[in-house]
Amino acid sequence: MDSKDHIRNPIEWVMDEVKAVGGVIEKADHNLRHPDEAKQSELTIRRIEIVDLKDALVKGFADLGAYRTDIIFVCIIYPVAGLVLSRLLFGYDMLPLLFPLLSGFALIGPVAAVGLYEISRRRERGDKVTWLDAFGVIRAPAFTSIIALGLVLLGIFLVWLGAAYAVYAATLGPEPPVAIGAFIQDVFTTSAGWAMIIFGFGIGFLFALLVLTISVVSFPLLLDKNVGVNKAIETSVRAVRANPKTMAVWGMIVAGSLVLGSLPALLGLIIVMPLLGHATWHLYRKVVGH
Repeated sequence: MDSKDHIRNPIEWVMDEVKAVGGVIEKADHNLRHPDEAKQSELTIRRIEIVDLKDALVKGFADLGAYRTDIIFVCIIYPVAGLVLSRLLFGYDMLPLLFPLLSGFALIGPVAAVGLYEISRRRERGDKVTWLDAFGVIRAPAFTSIIALGLVLLGIFLVWLGAAYAVYAATLGPEPPVAIGAFIQDVFTTSAGWAMIIFGFGIGFLFALLVLTISVVSFPLLLDKNVGVNKAIETSVRAVRANPKTMAVWGMIVAGSLVLGSLPALLGLIIVMPLLGHATWHLYRKVVGH
């Protein structure tokens, strides 16, 4: 049978992916220490307007519509994980960290969306796409750099949780709440509760701004080109500096969408996450020249 007409079974697919992972591991030192410097010099940053954000969202919605069943299947892991973690928090008297945990998912969202970038990239090239192609990121030349940057965001997420708990300890804490109702009442009817809200949102904003600045185009760039972590972050920072107002609006769109998606028991994230993920790829295409 002609290899191009051969349909791989799951075992063959797994074996191919294992081989790909092996190749990635062998190239790890090159990816992290010796990125493709020739491609780095070609990068330029374009100025974009609000209308470009709208176009990116429209294209992202088109990608979602084209593969909505496959993508929803992949992204359902995200809200399910949130629900499980939320239940654990209730069970271990860590109610004060519930909101920081849920809101902090936005800090690691760019990592969760890498597979979506890959699908949008392949669709843009006109390739045939299935949900398995979301895992094609392991074949990216800069896959180890993607992992490294993901660990950076994970570290920021953990620091955010620590900062949020410190705010609680300095206001309503340090003792854990005696009940959910009592905690909610203290948050909204006491000066300490409002202090926690104000300081918590202020610090959270700084964390969100940091992540937006270093990751708005860095993950799609690493997927697209082997430029290394430092260059990816530098390019993302340059993109934000060149388009401060537009990127601020993008940040508000992302934050607002995640809030709306979280309201119905996080289930709205099944749609919001892939939409933002696909749109981010098209935003990257508009901002970073090739």
